Amino acid sequence: MEALGSHLTNKYSEGFPGGRYYTGNQQIDQIELLCCERALAAFSLDPEKWGVNVQPYSCTSANFAVYTGLLLPNERIMGLDSPSGGHMSHGYYTPSGKKVSAASIFFDSLPYKVNPRTGLIDYDKLEEKALDYRPKILICGGSSYPREWDYARFRYIADKCGAVLMCDMAHISGLIAAKECASPFDYCDIVTSTTHKSLRGPRGGIIFYRKGPKTRKQGMHQSNGDGTLGITGKNYEKVCEMCHITLNKSAIFGDNGAFSPGGVRIGTPAMTSRGCVESDFETIADFLLRAAQITVAVQREHGKYQKEFLKGLQSNKDVVELRNRVETFASQFAMPGYDTC
Repeated sequence: MEALGSHLTNKYSEGFPGGRYYTGNQQIDQIELLCCERALAAFSLDPEKWGVNVQPYSCTSANFAVYTGLLLPNERIMGLDSPSGGHMSHGYYTPSGKKVSAASIFFDSLPYKVNPRTGLIDYDKLEEKALDYRPKILICGGSSYPREWDYARFRYIADKCGAVLMCDMAHISGLIAAKECASPFDYCDIVTSTTHKSLRGPRGGIIFYRKGPKTRKQGMHQSNGDGTLGITGKNYEKVCEMCHITLNKSAIFGDNGAFSPGGVRIGTPAMTSRGCVESDFETIADFLLRAAQITVAVQREHGKYQKEFLKGLQSNKDVVELRNRVETFASQFAMPGYDTC
């Protein structure tokens, strides 16, 4: 936090270490090189085989830098459809064809989707589409797809259609670094991420790129799991907020639109930064389950529409009880950056 608020934030440092456009960047060069070294070490990457750029301001900026570095305008990219859990920076456009992201405006995009029955990526249809569309960049990774990614299958498809394989791991990068999720580095050519989500760094983006010959492991990962609740993300978000739990509503596959999304995104990093360990997250999971039960009960009695739903929350004893439990629990953990004395 001291570094982010120092004189360094006001210094032009255009270019790369040792080749800046402006002078006076000796210390910034050292910091950037150290950051690159630590980024590679965090994911156990060989610096002879992988390079990294730590300059983007966000993962969206990192993704766009990849596109502009590898593609000409209107060349093709292919990523997971936003309603299926993909990210808008992967080339999203609305069902009516309106292009709403820079990626879809400057490049041609055709999304792949999840199977409407299973909620899982339909790899057979993805392969069929990719072979027909022939994208220059095939993108795996998303914003709200909660299942494991079959990177080996993506590699097979990318090789078959002649595409560069890129992974946006922004939402699971910390889990990958901790080896709790499969690594995209065994199969992908380029990997991008934010630095401020599960990696717990300051806001920023990062680009990893493979050097030299492409050596990859073979094999297939299998994806599984199901489970939904008959509640709206907006109502669940509101109940959680009233109980002092912050999360955000998020569209999932099958939603009619973004105005009433059926899911939520739940992040753990903010609580790990406050000192929570595994057993604490079991307690948090109980809170989240209780909030879902309250939402179900209120929706059943008052309906899903927000006005009637909010009426049902007024002076709700279950909300008050859960809020008190959350406050008691949260008060045990210090806030980063605040003096506790």
